[in-house]
This record gives sequence, structure tokens and C-alpha cells, in this order.
Amino acid sequence: MDDQNKNLLLATVLSGVVLLVWFVLFPPEQPVEDPNAPAAVEQTAQTPAIADSDLPTADSAAATATAANVSSTADAPRITVKTDRISGSISLLGGRVDDLQLLDYHETADEGSPDVQILSRVSSPNAYYALFGWTPVEGVDAANVPGPDTLWSAPANAVLTQSSPVTLTWDNGAGQIFRREMAIDDDFMFTITQSVENTSANAISLRPYGIIRRHGEPETRKFFILHEGLVRMSDGTLQELNYKDLTKLPVDDREGTQAERQEVATDGWIGFTDHYWQTILVPDAGTAFRSTAKYFEGRDIYQAEAVQPAITVASGETASAGTRLFSGAKEWATLKHYEEDEGVKGFVDSIDWGWFFFLTKPIFWMLHNLHALIGNMGWSIIALTIVIKAIVFPLAYKSYSSMAKMRELQPEMEKLKEAAGDDRMKMQQGMMELYKKNKVNPASGCLPMLIQIPIFFSLYKVIFVTMELRHAAWFGWIQDLSAPDPSSILNLFGLLPFAAPGPESFLAIISLGILPILLGISMWLQQRLNPAPTDPAQAMIFAWMPWVFMFMLGNFASGLVLYWITNNTITFIQQYLIMRSHGYKPDVFGNIKKSIKRKKAA
Repeated sequence: MDDQNKNLLLATVLSGVVLLVWFVLFPPEQPVEDPNAPAAVEQTAQTPAIADSDLPTADSAAATATAANVSSTADAPRITVKTDRISGSISLLGGRVDDLQLLDYHETADEGSPDVQILSRVSSPNAYYALFGWTPVEGVDAANVPGPDTLWSAPANAVLTQSSPVTLTWDNGAGQIFRREMAIDDDFMFTITQSVENTSANAISLRPYGIIRRHGEPETRKFFILHEGLVRMSDGTLQELNYKDLTKLPVDDREGTQAERQEVATDGWIGFTDHYWQTILVPDAGTAFRSTAKYFEGRDIYQAEAVQPAITVASGETASAGTRLFSGAKEWATLKHYEEDEGVKGFVDSIDWGWFFFLTKPIFWMLHNLHALIGNMGWSIIALTIVIKAIVFPLAYKSYSSMAKMRELQPEMEKLKEAAGDDRMKMQQGMMELYKKNKVNPASGCLPMLIQIPIFFSLYKVIFVTMELRHAAWFGWIQDLSAPDPSSILNLFGLLPFAAPGPESFLAIISLGILPILLGISMWLQQRLNPAPTDPAQAMIFAWMPWVFMFMLGNFASGLVLYWITNNTITFIQQYLIMRSHGYKPDVFGNIKKSIKRKKAA
């Protein structure tokens, strides 16, 4: 095999390895199933027990009651929930918050797509709901405290709105009257105030609790850059456990359930987070509580609990405890409002900012404010790129100046090579003296790339995880900047009468849209600012790289590809002008011609 074929094989193998590693780390977007789609078989199992030493041992509110089955749960009376942003209902059986839709968000970007269903009933596939109640400590038994299957009473035709809270009532017939006031604000936060009036002759002691329960593991992206699963804050410490982590929790000897408990002294919250949505229990600020992550292996149930300290209620007195429930979209501005104005400490960190949080947070802040000013997320990404390039321009100027000086030294370097012959040590020493004499730092050319890498990953994180880019349009065919470019070269960008292959198709990797192609061209033009390396193998690898990256980024979010195109364009202009200012005129068209001739000769 001659040297040229060896170099070609080497370049091909290296490109293949780069592609393979890239797609392992950054797999293409997967289609998201509609959670509202009907299931072939509905759930028929009984509602499982809570089973905690601090909680009722069964879902039944009374010791003699039978656990509610799917039919009775479905038939229980309900209270309508209706606000400007949420619709749904609450079951009077247990006072379950188990039916919520988000009116501002749809399952897909298609017109007429159904609203996002965030919480769902026990009778639905992958049931997901919140429960509240009391567990007895002293002076009252499990039969006389409300639990998940207590049938509450409510005012006739009650509707829960922003301006009209609803109070549920249950009299246990043994001297205690339990009430549960449920209120909701203008966004996604419920306030649940549980109270007990003790009309008996003796004092009682009991603990208030809140539970969020998921039946089965939900559909997740299974992408290392995104956390989906349990998330909690405990006195300033954030913890994230994915669903696999929850199945590996240690077994609690007290109840035989896999669980992990943390005692929270003053401030915290616990719940489940999805890609764009989350449901979180938030005990009142300053309240101590036990934060518990739990998994029921036999029934495949994931559970988050917030159990508050015991409350003693003397005869003739009333006591209450409050817990808030957030169930909605992870909007940065909304979470920030709850954190800064309503005392939910660290709530913005329920968004998965990642390892580069010190970059992702300011980058998102800048993008958010640019969007507020411009009103279009696509143009805001372009403006953000310009701002970032302006910030790192001093380093870029130093780098490109150094590169221009090195080109000026090229004739002297060639003389050194001839003089040194095969003596590499002599060659290296001569080059270092030459660099030192002319105050050139050959490593400075790497600075923009080294800075660009964390910025790239941070922006990728921002575009992938933040709510604000979901279904955000730019113009024309780009109607969702969080999704890949929907156009395809395979149908000539819509000119041919058939649809482009979806992301699940094996043809997706070659189904390049307009933006990925423009990305490849922008990288190729940027390379043409410099003459091709004299070494054939290096020249071959450099020639492949723009097109390798074009395919690698082809199925990435359009917003990220748009950023990369803008970045390449600005870099090209900066490098060209800086080189011209140092007396070096890049022969772009000449390099293109040489590249074409070299390929023909090969």
C-alpha cells in the first residue's frame, strides 16, 4: 500500500472514530412519545401502600376499609382546577392532586397538539400524583387520621382558581375534624394548609406529610447532559438521583423498602424533575422536615416524601401545617420569583445547569435578557454569539496576531530545517530561539479554541435543558430551535413530494438540513484562510474535518448549529482583518483552488 493510500485510510479511520465517540456522547434527538396517547391495557392493580414508619402502613384511611381500586378511584367526586395557566381536577378520594394540564405548553410544535399533561390519575398509565395527610404519633390511631383513600367533603360545585381557594373537610367521628385548604397562585404553585381541630378530651400528637408518587419509570431522554429523576435541596445542598440510582437505594430495615432519608433543618424541597417539567414538595420556609427518596421494587413505584415534625394538639385547640406543591414548567423567571420573593431557597438550581454552571447561568441570563429585548430567540442566539465573541476578542486578537507573525517567520523556519537536517533537537532549539527573539508564542493560537470548548458545551447545555428554547421559532422553516433542522437534502429541502426521514431512521445521519450544510461550508471557508499543511496526512485530516463536523452536528438542536455558524462567520472576519492589519493577506480563493487541484491530482 503506498503512502497516499495509507494516509487516506488513516484519515478515514480517525474521522470514523471521532464520529463514533461524538454520537456516543451526544446521541441524536429521539422522538418523544405523547404521554396522552391511550394505552393498550389500563392499570388494574390496587393502590399500593405508603409503607413508612412515619406514614400510614396502608393507603386505607380506616383500618377496616378496603384499599381503593381503580374503579372507585375513577368514580370518586372531583374538584375542578382552572387558572390562566393550569387546568385539571383534584380527587376527593384522598384529596389527590392527580390531573393537571399546562395550558401554555403543547406536546409538539404542531398546531392543535394537546396540552402537556403533567400529573395523571391512578387509572392512567404511568400514574403520577401528589398526596397529603397525617400519620398518628400518640392519642389517635391510624383509623382516625386522613390518608390517601379518605373521602373528603367539599362545597358543592367548588372550583379551585387563583382567587378562590377550596377547603376540604373530614370528621373522623372520634373527636377530631380535619381540614385541608387548597390554594393556587397565578403560575404553578399550590399551597396546601392542613389543620386538625381536636374536640376530644385528650391531647393528640401527629405528623403532617406530603408525597409525590410515580408508578413506573417515565419516558426519559437517557442523556448524560440532562438529569431526570429525583431532585432535592437540603439546607443548601443539592442532590440529584436518576431513576436507576433510586432502584439501588439501600433497604431500610424498619420497613423493608429501599429508601434514603435526610433530615432538613430549615430550608429544602424534594420532588421529581423531567426535561422541561417538575413536581416539587416545598415545606414552609424555616420548617424542619424529613426528606425521603424511596423506591418500591415489587410495585415499581418511585416516591418523594416530606414528613414534618410531630404536632401536639391539646383538647379544644386547632393546629395547622403548610406545604407548597409546585407542578409545572421549569421557567427560569418563574423559579427565580419563587426563590427570591417567596423564600424557596435554591429553586433555580432545580434546572440542571451542569458542571459548567458558572458559565451556563450567566450565558442563559444574557440570552434571556437579549430575548426580552429582541423578541425572537434565533436572533437572540446570534446577538449572544456576537457578545461572546466581543468578550473574548482580546485573546483572539493576540492569537491571530501571533499566527500572523509565525507566517512572517516561515522563511527563517525553512532555513532552520535545512540547516538542522535530521537533528530534531537542534531544530527545536533553533525554533525556540527564533520565537523568543521575535516575541512569538506558538501556543497562543490554541487559546481561542480552549476558551471556545467550555463556552460551546455551556451553550449546548443551555439550549438543551432550558424551557425557554422549547418550540421557540426563528423564521421560515425553523420553528423549533431546540429541535434539529427539519429540512433535508434527501428531498431537496421540500421540493420533492415526500417527507424527510425522521430521527429514528438510519438515514437521519445523511439527511442534512440547510443549517448543518451552512455549518460545514463556514468551517471549510475558515480553513481556507490558511494554506493546507505540507504533510499529506495532516492535510487529508484537515480537509475532512468540516464535513465530519457537518454530519456530527446535523441532528443537533438548530439553535446550537445557528450559534456555531455565527461563531465561524465572525471568526473568519476577525481572523481575516487581523491578518491584514499585520501585513499578511490571506489568499482564500488561492487556497481553495490549490485544494481543488490537490484533490484532482490525488
